Amino acid sequence: MRKIIDLCKAVPLLPLSLLAAIPLALIPDWRPWGHIHAAFDPGVGEWIVILFVAWTIYTSIREMIDSIRHGHVGVDLLAIVALVSTVCVQQYWASWAVVLMVASGEAIESYAQNKAKGNLTALIKAAPQQAHVVTLPGTDAGGADGTDTSGEGFRKVQQAVEDAQRSGKAITAGNGHFETVPVNDVKLGSVLLILPGEIVPVDGMLLSGTATVDLSNINGEPVPRTIFAGAKVLSGSINGSTTMMIRTTSLAADSQYQQILKLVSSAEESRAAVVRTADMLAVPFTIISFAIAIVAWIVSGTGLRFAQVLVLATPCPLLIAAPVAYVAGTARLAKRKILVKSQDVLENLGRVTHVFFDKTGTLTVKQPQVVRVEKAAGIPADVSEDEILMLAGIVEGFSVHVLAKGIVEAGRKAMERLGRLPSSSGKTAAGVDATQRTLPNPNENYPVVGNVSEIPGKGVRGTVDGHKVEVGRYAFVTEQDIASQEVHNAAEEAKNEKAMEAADEAAAHLWPDTLEPDEMATYIAIDGHLAARIVLRDIPRYNAKQSIEELRALGVKEETMLTGDKQSSAMIIANEVGITDVRYELLPQDKVNAVRDAAEQGKSGTESSWNRAAAKLLGEPIHRDVTMMVGDGVNDSPVLAVADIGMAMTDGTSTAASESAEVVIMNDDIGAVPTGVRIARQTKQRMLQAVLIGIALAIVGMVCAAFNLIPVVAGAFLQECIDVVSILWALTALFDRK
Repeated sequence: MRKIIDLCKAVPLLPLSLLAAIPLALIPDWRPWGHIHAAFDPGVGEWIVILFVAWTIYTSIREMIDSIRHGHVGVDLLAIVALVSTVCVQQYWASWAVVLMVASGEAIESYAQNKAKGNLTALIKAAPQQAHVVTLPGTDAGGADGTDTSGEGFRKVQQAVEDAQRSGKAITAGNGHFETVPVNDVKLGSVLLILPGEIVPVDGMLLSGTATVDLSNINGEPVPRTIFAGAKVLSGSINGSTTMMIRTTSLAADSQYQQILKLVSSAEESRAAVVRTADMLAVPFTIISFAIAIVAWIVSGTGLRFAQVLVLATPCPLLIAAPVAYVAGTARLAKRKILVKSQDVLENLGRVTHVFFDKTGTLTVKQPQVVRVEKAAGIPADVSEDEILMLAGIVEGFSVHVLAKGIVEAGRKAMERLGRLPSSSGKTAAGVDATQRTLPNPNENYPVVGNVSEIPGKGVRGTVDGHKVEVGRYAFVTEQDIASQEVHNAAEEAKNEKAMEAADEAAAHLWPDTLEPDEMATYIAIDGHLAARIVLRDIPRYNAKQSIEELRALGVKEETMLTGDKQSSAMIIANEVGITDVRYELLPQDKVNAVRDAAEQGKSGTESSWNRAAAKLLGEPIHRDVTMMVGDGVNDSPVLAVADIGMAMTDGTSTAASESAEVVIMNDDIGAVPTGVRIARQTKQRMLQAVLIGIALAIVGMVCAAFNLIPVVAGAFLQECIDVVSILWALTALFDRK
């Protein structure tokens, strides 16, 4: 009932036109003023319908003029002429039916658009609107002076929140700790309090010890992520069961979730080329409709036949079905965490013929992964590989080195196998300073960590459960290792990078197995003794090969891998994922040239006379090759910009709205590449089907009406049925189909 009321408020003409049927049925001929003219003498009920007709004509003309001003073909002319003709032949029930048809068409459009925008609306409604700005003891408003907020100040505010929650009081500025302000008023450097279950309003850095956040709004990640002090917290993520505090690093307008909404809004407001094509189809449809109506009038000798034909000619499939289909397709992509900047991109996405892939971070996982641990000679047998990985992963958790994340992930899995991961207790950890850095310790079984420090370019060291652990370059970890002194001598005197590389090369001879071209190694020493060589490599994404095969099944002609790596390592990945066209040892400009050349070659194939004619009529050729570059949206920005379509893959921890990318995959899944192409093609297919079904049924109906097979009132209601069929068919673009 609520939805019906909202619909009537959105389209007030609908309930009013329904009410107009009552006087038309009960008092059509009542004339309290007497008779006016024999040829044109409507009663009260009929005059009410005429007034509705006049209002509908006025609003239709206004909307048609507005459409023409915005570059769209105004095709309401058919409905206007149909209304005028039914009044002229005094078929007032037909006039009422056409008014009802126009009103219900608007209602159907409103419903269909809302249905199609469902996923987009959910994103927009989830946008945070306010924030709790904290004033800590000894700070200015918002804590922007940099005072440490991980200690006593935070605990006081947290205690105040818990007291307010227990007492049932509202959380306001009255408690002297924080106040709630509109999210757009939050300043850089402000300290914000995020209550359990609240949406993070702006991007920031976690100040409180640990937190659990739900990133499903951003990248679709189903499992909440545990983060520690100093970690980046993205707007749009949902706080877990404990209160957390962040310091803002971005304004609301520049934060992650707002960038996602910008993408959604730009796609929603744009019009695809294929929708403009539907506009162009309205011109011949209008001409055909008038031709049938005029011929029927001339042959029959009665203007009634003219009205009979035109009540079946209103082009709602063209006006409504086409944009509804594309909004539905855009929403369906958003549900899959694929955001497009415009509906034109959605149109071109379905026509992709050549896909370029960056290698590292796109076809492969973003960081090299641990593939094996090779223990050094002399290490006791009771020291397991999992224990070595656990120690390495813990200290590497403090490193910013490119290999660190792969080792940290391997260490985390090793800790799971050893049963030493912390439980989610929600306790707050101590702060982290420059001399004594400690991880949160909510579980007594979790290793005790301290004295962590990193030497850039060499490695990281710290203590774990009382053991001194060093991870990094060979010369760095073996400075105290007497057993391998003969290898360490290669770098003892020199302190430059070449000496470090020489030590690494010399260390390779300590192990029987040589590294493959795509493998790299780091070393770990425990208590001053070399313990193991940890071998990492670029690993193809688990579904990369399947995604390439799906693209080929969809008719994509070529797939190319672009990389700056050497031929040996590039070919290993290419063979594993099934790509035969490999361009290696490329500089950034070489990648740009490769994609630009392919794009220019695709455009050169549009020079046929048929394509030139289509380009003039529709604004673009019907047949041409479309290139797409798939990369990470940061390092690949130049090459993303030169492709017909730039597709950026992100896990939600980097800025999604890259200026270079036109499509953004928010869940960092390469499987979304063929999914996006398939959805785009299905969307265009459903749109064209909806339009052509509506036009075909309308033309058949008009021909039947020209032969007096469909009465004028029945024709008006039949046209309404045609509209419903066309629009419902367009809405099927929402549904997943293989």
